Amino acid sequence: MSRLLGAIRQNGYVVRDIHAAMAHWSSTLSVGPFFFFEQAPLEKFCYKGEPSACRCSIALANSGDLQVELIQQLNDEPSMYRDFLASGNEGLQHLAFWTEDMDNDLEHMQKLGYRVGQSGQVGDDGRFVYYDTGGPAGTTIELSEISGAKGEFFDYVRQAALDWDGSDPVVRVGG
Repeated sequence: MSRLLGAIRQNGYVVRDIHAAMAHWSSTLSVGPFFFFEQAPLEKFCYKGEPSACRCSIALANSGDLQVELIQQLNDEPSMYRDFLASGNEGLQHLAFWTEDMDNDLEHMQKLGYRVGQSGQVGDDGRFVYYDTGGPAGTTIELSEISGAKGEFFDYVRQAALDWDGSDPVVRVGG
């Protein structure tokens, strides 16, 4: 367990082809089912403090308590995802810590001197902040608020993985 913010709860992978990535994870690694958002409901997205119209497809599944997030950016708007791919990377981009006390943890990270790379929100209770650690690829930190509906959905994804029999590896969510 990290002494920074508790346990790492999610590994986030930035991919060029989310459908191929979901197929690989479900068939080769037996991780699933993936809950797939063709266009994630991102709100108030900012990159380095400036608004960005970043659009992404996102897929979520669990392996035990660890959530796997697959992200494919759909446009060329500024984001840390775009930067990650442009630097020749694909794969693990961030590690996420989950919090029910977002304001306190945001203050903690600020006091430690972490720099915000991007931020946004999913729903009323789903803020997220990515911190640029200055380290190697795959060590960006995401702080993700999980109170309310977002936390309930994450619990649902975890339970679905426990009960998954390998059939129907992709569940479409939203429009």
